[in-house]
Amino acid sequence: MTMPFYASAEQIMRDRSEYARKGIARGRGVVALTYADGVLFVAENPSNVLHKVGEIYDRIGFAAAGRYPEYENLRVAGVRYADLRGYSNSRRDVSGRAVANAYAQTLGSIFTEQQKPFEVEICVAEVGDTPDGDQLYRLTYDGSIGDEPDFVIMGGQAEAIGTRLRGSYRHGMALGDAVAAAVQALSDAGGDGPRQMTGSQLEVATLDRTRGKRTFRRVSGAALDPLLPAGADTPSSTPSSTPSSGPSSGPSDPPADPPPGPAL
Repeated sequence: MTMPFYASAEQIMRDRSEYARKGIARGRGVVALTYADGVLFVAENPSNVLHKVGEIYDRIGFAAAGRYPEYENLRVAGVRYADLRGYSNSRRDVSGRAVANAYAQTLGSIFTEQQKPFEVEICVAEVGDTPDGDQLYRLTYDGSIGDEPDFVIMGGQAEAIGTRLRGSYRHGMALGDAVAAAVQALSDAGGDGPRQMTGSQLEVATLDRTRGKRTFRRVSGAALDPLLPAGADTPSSTPSSTPSSGPSSGPSDPPADPPPGPAL
């Protein structure tokens, strides 16, 4: 008679955590940080169509690292949640904290109830009317949630990127200084040593409190060029700027059924 297989609950949770962390570690780095006019997202992402950064609602943004199909499903669910809450109550009732709590419940349920956890880390950011009102929430694969005062780092090399960014980050930086600090931290933390990153390798977006109702804006091409550290460049063929995307116009990023490629 064969003995039934047994594994303790602690061992199962450890195995799931290790599995999720390995998947996230394969993803490229993402930085979300506050600057003078709001929140800046900078992600290493060579793809023009599979976005790691997106809009959730008027003043709320989303960034993620890890397995693309999984965090894209979370982004779409967040847009629907915010739309429904805003429609049922008021647009001002949709907050970053509420969206982050909804994500925490979803990720926590998946981690404990399903055999395979999500291999993702996500950041929910909300821009306030003043710098003191800016909020950054970091959520991990098991539904753990934490609020960060200055910046959030996700993906592979997160510890090394964070170490470099702490040395250059300052409260109230101008947009150009914030982009330069984030890009430099991503470049210096590469596994093979410092790299020279170009605009085509980066995905940059902001939640800009000076833009009024809809604060999300992608920054690319000629708009990104002057913000990059000296030496970095953006190909001239890249469009100068892309319009913001979000709930009122429908998600403009990727396809309904994205391919299960490597982690981004």
